[in-house]
Amino acid sequence: MAKDLLNRKMVSGAALAALLLSGWTAPSSAAPIDDAINKAGKQRMITQRLMKDYAMIGMNLDLGNPDADLKKFVQQFDSILADLDKYSSEQKIRASLADIRQQWVPLKKVLQDVPDKSRAAKLQRDLDALLAACQKNTRLMAELSGNQRGEIVDLAGRQRMLSQRMAALYMLKAWKVDDLDFSGKLSQSMDEFSSAHARLEASPLTTTEIRAILARVKKSYAWFEMMGRSKSGRVIPSLINKSANNILADMDKVTAMYAATKK
Repeated sequence: MAKDLLNRKMVSGAALAALLLSGWTAPSSAAPIDDAINKAGKQRMITQRLMKDYAMIGMNLDLGNPDADLKKFVQQFDSILADLDKYSSEQKIRASLADIRQQWVPLKKVLQDVPDKSRAAKLQRDLDALLAACQKNTRLMAELSGNQRGEIVDLAGRQRMLSQRMAALYMLKAWKVDDLDFSGKLSQSMDEFSSAHARLEASPLTTTEIRAILARVKKSYAWFEMMGRSKSGRVIPSLINKSANNILADMDKVTAMYAATKK
């Protein structure tokens, strides 16, 4: 199995960035609110993507040009935040977006500085707090939809975040960052990913085409399971990065497909 996984064609960092930065457009048949859930959900992913890039830059790892990647995703976070303002007529969402902005401004400054290992643990905790704020906002959007599709778009979109969260935690471990509950956070993230994947596979909204992509995602995820069970504690950053990016690209596509479903 490991050999098959290694031989699988990997998504390049440049291709992935192009996919995600091309707009975060869902198919035109997506309902506006479901498209908004997709977009809000991407902010969750970006919080973890930024942490992963920050750690890779700090370790001088040139895996898909993390320096350029970090800059692009900082810009995308700003862009999404501005775009979501069109839904701020809802009082709860207006307050939620204000909370995100308040947390984002100082974090953006830290992310634009030269990565510092001594600041990484605090940055990780602060980005987790921002993640929680983005999660709350996405859930509020899902509640506005009032349908099963909105819930599934939210769930599928969260898998993108978990792919980058698991990778970010592994990168921090490889960087030997102190004061980090690596095992606990990773174990929880993996449990959440596995549970959500099973729910997506069982959903009546899951088409044959989506099911095929989910099967691919499961193979990519196997690498996280293998390293999580490893007693050696060894981390292979290049493999973790590629597997995470494969999952991200596939789940980005799946989330947009759920948003466009007519069921």
